Amino acid sequence: MAAENSSHLLQVPPPRFPTHHTTGDLPPQARILCEILSTAPVHEVEASLASTQIRPEPEIVQQVLKLSYNTPSAAAKFFRWSGMAQKHTGYSWNLMVDLLGKNKLFEPMWDAIRSMKQEGLLSLTTFVSVFENYCIAGRFDEAVMTFDVMERYGIQPDIIAVNSLLSAMCREDNHTAKALEFFERIKANIPPDADSFAILLEGWEKEGNVANAKHTFGEMVIRVGWSPQYMFAYDAFLNTLVRGAQGDEAIKFLQVMKGKNCLPGLRFFSNALDIFAKQNDSAHAIMLWDIMVGGGLVPNLTMYNVMIGLLTSANDIDNAFRLLDDMVFHGAFPDSLTYNMIFECLIKNKKVREVGKFFIEMVKNEWPPTPANFTAAIKMLFDGDDPEMAIEIWKYMAKNNISPRDDGANAVLLGFCNLGRLTDLRRYIEKMIDERIIIYESTMTKVKNAFYKEGRSARDIYDHISRKWKSSYL
Repeated sequence: MAAENSSHLLQVPPPRFPTHHTTGDLPPQARILCEILSTAPVHEVEASLASTQIRPEPEIVQQVLKLSYNTPSAAAKFFRWSGMAQKHTGYSWNLMVDLLGKNKLFEPMWDAIRSMKQEGLLSLTTFVSVFENYCIAGRFDEAVMTFDVMERYGIQPDIIAVNSLLSAMCREDNHTAKALEFFERIKANIPPDADSFAILLEGWEKEGNVANAKHTFGEMVIRVGWSPQYMFAYDAFLNTLVRGAQGDEAIKFLQVMKGKNCLPGLRFFSNALDIFAKQNDSAHAIMLWDIMVGGGLVPNLTMYNVMIGLLTSANDIDNAFRLLDDMVFHGAFPDSLTYNMIFECLIKNKKVREVGKFFIEMVKNEWPPTPANFTAAIKMLFDGDDPEMAIEIWKYMAKNNISPRDDGANAVLLGFCNLGRLTDLRRYIEKMIDERIIIYESTMTKVKNAFYKEGRSARDIYDHISRKWKSSYL
């Protein structure tokens, strides 16, 4: 078993078995036999099968068995009936053993194994199936017992058998410790390989057991050394550290791995960045990023956006801009999310001059702000003594029919109110009313206060605006 296949061993089998009803391309003979197994009373199965006069060729037998896991008693009758026509292949026997095991019919399963021994058809595949089905049933001691008796049945227990049993144990939730117990007992007689450690490390990763992962990884390095071929093991170990909020340890091991030419691939770095982002850990994310890029890996747009999002959340604008400048050199072109995360951060930190300059860059690159960021920028620029840029942003919003724009419009009106620019206030509010933009009552209250404190003529202007505003809703 190659190292790259170790993670496959931890995949969970489907909880429900397929039947002939869900398989459209089944040959007619196999479909007829499956129909009998699923509908005929068990005591009538063999007679019904015989009445079909179908010759059960090995391929048909295998197809029927694969689709009869839900009817084990009928499947056993079918197996006996088809075996009278011609001897079963080892594959058919293994299917039958697996079918019985999946249905927890362990005594008949062992009867089948003994028959296979007499026929000289036993193989490691047979015992791998037994390991898996005992572990699925939670009967781990019997799975280990099966390993211990393999030699009596003529199958030499080797490292593939060891790893198959370890995988079957670790696949079940919270039983990696049971796998470790078996591993400790057997490793003196059958030396573990990289897959053995990868399976255990994936188990510790699933359980989030940092302490045991460190111990297993340490033993792995001593026993099998370092190699880029062991990447599944390295990924599992590093993921356990990162998820366990052990960022310092993860970075330390990454630096060692880089020196051993065993740096993980982009998949690990992408997952780790996502985890650091959820943990709001920008410090370790930056170190991780620098190791990744320094190791020659090229991040993609999604990874850039995760990193920039983390940096802007931490108000680390300088590093966010550094990544923005680097993106194009790595063939990852910024998108709307990239620009808007940085724009939002500039607004939040009241970077008045930078907001204006960055807005121009966004528009130039055809990635304008989101409606929410338009509004936030307008408010901030009015408050930050750059009303002209706020107006420019509003004009862009209006000219390009950015929608929804009601919040942005109200922000402009409130800005004019606060500055006492009544001429602009009147001109803009009347135009907005004409364009059926919704002016909020709270905004109208501020507009009223701004005009009313300027004397009688200003009050008349407001009253005219108010009547126009009210009539627009009729």
